[in-house]
Amino acid sequence: MATEKLGIKIQRNPPDSKLTQLGVRNWPKWSCPPSKFPWTYEAKETCFLLEGKVKVTPTGSNESVEIGAGDLVEFPKGMSCTWDVSVGVDKHYNFE
Repeated sequence: MATEKLGIKIQRNPPDSKLTQLGVRNWPKWSCPPSKFPWTYEAKETCFLLEGKVKVTPTGSNESVEIGAGDLVEFPKGMSCTWDVSVGVDKHYNFE
């Protein structure tokens, strides 16, 4: 069951069938150590976190969304935000 907060859709621990249907394991991988940086999505991104813990704060918002290992996350095109990585991230990602 996916939830949406601040425009970010999150499905925690999706079933393997969903990951296979999306082809997640064939997507490129990206990783980063603990850090904090701004990011703007030029296209819609869907990603699946293999490892890590991140607080994503959309620009202009006082609230943040926490994502972590096992989460399937969708970021909308055009969103600007700050990524605050507390535990190094390893993820599969796909831009549309």
